[in-house]
Amino acid sequence: MYWDREAETMDRGKLESIQVERLRETLRRARKSPYYGKLFRDAGIEPEQVNSVDMIKAIPFTTKDDLQAHWPYGFLAVMKDEVIRMHASSGTTGRSIVVFHTASDIAGWTDVLARSIYMAGMRKDDVFQNMMSYGLFTGGLGFHYAAEKVGALVIPAGAGNSKRQIQLMRDFETTVIHIIPSYAIHLFTVFGELKVDPKKDTKLKMAFIGAEPHSEKMRKKIEEFYGIKAYNSYGLSEMNGPGVSFECPAQSGMHIWEDHYVVEVIDPKTLTPVPDGEEGELVLTTLMREGMPVLRYRTKDLTRIIPGQCECGRTHRRIDRIKGRTDDMMILKGVNIFPLQIEKKLMEIPGVGTNFVIILEREGNEDSMVVKVEVQKEYFAGDLKQLENLRKRIVEELRSDILITPKVSLIEPGGLRSTEGKAVRVIDNRKE
Repeated sequence: MYWDREAETMDRGKLESIQVERLRETLRRARKSPYYGKLFRDAGIEPEQVNSVDMIKAIPFTTKDDLQAHWPYGFLAVMKDEVIRMHASSGTTGRSIVVFHTASDIAGWTDVLARSIYMAGMRKDDVFQNMMSYGLFTGGLGFHYAAEKVGALVIPAGAGNSKRQIQLMRDFETTVIHIIPSYAIHLFTVFGELKVDPKKDTKLKMAFIGAEPHSEKMRKKIEEFYGIKAYNSYGLSEMNGPGVSFECPAQSGMHIWEDHYVVEVIDPKTLTPVPDGEEGELVLTTLMREGMPVLRYRTKDLTRIIPGQCECGRTHRRIDRIKGRTDDMMILKGVNIFPLQIEKKLMEIPGVGTNFVIILEREGNEDSMVVKVEVQKEYFAGDLKQLENLRKRIVEELRSDILITPKVSLIEPGGLRSTEGKAVRVIDNRKE
């Protein structure tokens, strides 16, 4: 059950003492970097004076803009010949965020992610098919190294080539997969085209899903389609990558490994802490990184700390599934809307398929929303009234939840473009 029982179940007092010690050392390392060195001098920050985790609040937040403005080496805290690997964020706007790792950083990241997948139930006798992109993206190599450390047989399949993925699963009796949620849904349609039943014709028992926000309904669909347990994971390149937090078998939130990270949740407008249980923006500080420590990083991800201790016995606090990102939020006619709100509502309506896209338009001075959604094939087979009734129901269900009335267009299965990477859920044509 435990990869490192002592680390995973330690007393909160001991865990907080470890955090203080590691935070103090992290600050000593960070001030060797050009960026934090100047910041500490200007703000009068002395690492030696830190005697509680709460003192971290004296340090200014670090943002994506800061990392981009000091690209590439402004945050590097060791000599360049001490780093052995670079990763970069998968962001599509602006300059990528680069993160450098020493050998010790890679070992620490591998260990904490091995802890995570072992916690979920992966063992040495499993066959692990890694269906994430390798390269600058952290998801591929992070899970690869962790699975090898657990001792599983690793198939480095990478992303895409759906028919080959299915063949690999069948030939090598894959038991565990690592996959983007929207691609898992798309892959199920390919199983159908090949007339292969993933429940009967494979040995799959578990999936690790992440890399994009998804609803609980989406997770349940994946579990239903494949006959497996799907575990949520969370990570970001700035904090190493996957393994920041992970679900245990209780699946009541994701344990965030506090011996490796200091976690805060703040109000994104006032930048003040919010109490446990209240939603806000996740802020993280690395505690075990040599090459490029990052302090109080504003992730832009919206979540909450779940109050109380998990039934699994682990003492590390849990965060809820990511609701979305502050920069993913759509503002339409004064109403704040997240794509996950729409996904959650669509997944609750019988007859609705698994793919949709939101298109934002500007008509004169008015903004409008069009939701294109795939629905089951039988709705196109006969009675047009049945199709129209479904469309009206979708409009009404969405209107009651997001408080504006969208236009809804129903599409036959496969009519919307599917990707083998992260799903594109929003197309904003309002931008000039």
